[in-house]
Amino acid sequence: MTLPLADALKGRLIVSCQAPPGDPMRHTDTLVRMTLAARAGGAAAVRVNDPEVVAATVAAAGLPVIGLWKDGDSGVFITPTVRHALALVDAGAAVVATDATARPRPDGSTFAELVAAVHAAGALVMADVSTLAEGREAAAQGADFVGTTLSGYVPGSPVQTAPDLALVTDLAGAISVPVIAEGRIATPGQAAGALAAGAHSVVVGTAITAPTALTATFVAGLAR
Repeated sequence: MTLPLADALKGRLIVSCQAPPGDPMRHTDTLVRMTLAARAGGAAAVRVNDPEVVAATVAAAGLPVIGLWKDGDSGVFITPTVRHALALVDAGAAVVATDATARPRPDGSTFAELVAAVHAAGALVMADVSTLAEGREAAAQGADFVGTTLSGYVPGSPVQTAPDLALVTDLAGAISVPVIAEGRIATPGQAAGALAAGAHSVVVGTAITAPTALTATFVAGLAR
């Protein structure tokens, strides 16, 4: 089931087109235009948040959509329940991204139950993990892709300012499903380094699609 999409994504860039709550960019039409810009630049797929944005992107962009639904801001909040996952499938997501860390899900369900429901609905699952052990477990429970998205953001994973390429290498050597490098990839060189470390594909977000955050870094740099 994974093979055609995995082949299309191999060695290529996925652009995360999201904006945090309160950001001026957080508007469905704006985010869809961001996905169109990513497509024009050569992105192979996009990663977007919220069923409404997923549906609008699917209709407009003609790219595979990795959909997620952030609900809350602590604990497991990236597509935390089966209900969230199936809403993304209904919106047209080809892949549902979800937290696959060892933390409990808010409705008491398991990652394996979410995978089964998404597969039954005809879509794939990207497991967002923070450690090698979580990646192994996610792959064993049926994840179609495993991403390093949560490394550095979950207690027990190494806090760092650069991409966790060590985790990319470890996962690529330990599991048979495609590993997607995501998190703190800020330059084309780092993206290429992730592929060299064993990543199947690379997700870049802030460095491409977050003008508010990027502006703030320049302002901070001038103030030094």
